[in-house]
Amino acid sequence: MGPPGPQPISIDGTEAPTFYDSVGGHDTFEAIVSGFYARVSADPVLVAIYPQDEWAAAARRLLMFLEQYWGGPHTYSEVRGHPRLRARHVEFTIDRRAHDHWLAHMRAALDDVGLTPEADQVIWSYLQTAAEMLINHPS
Repeated sequence: MGPPGPQPISIDGTEAPTFYDSVGGHDTFEAIVSGFYARVSADPVLVAIYPQDEWAAAARRLLMFLEQYWGGPHTYSEVRGHPRLRARHVEFTIDRRAHDHWLAHMRAALDDVGLTPEADQVIWSYLQTAAEMLINHPS
């Protein structure tokens, strides 16, 4: 889905931190994913979509994906290859209701970590676009 998040800019031979680094790196993205999945696990709309034995693996994949997308380690590609978000989600029924629940829990997880308004908006805009793209079933 589109180019990766903001990239470092080289100034006078030194590299600016990636967006990933500027928002706190692994700890921040782990907090977002943990907060998100804690909420998803209690949401009957989304619980129906996730296979019960896949919670930990799904959280790990989301963490790896978000970290890589925003300039962190490339673990996702090393482990899973190209993200292929639509193809990886096609087996799940994702309608407008699931989309809305997913975004509500992600919004709450972002609120938990308290990013700067600018950084929050960058991530939130991406998540809204990605969630919209993954709808594969009419409401």
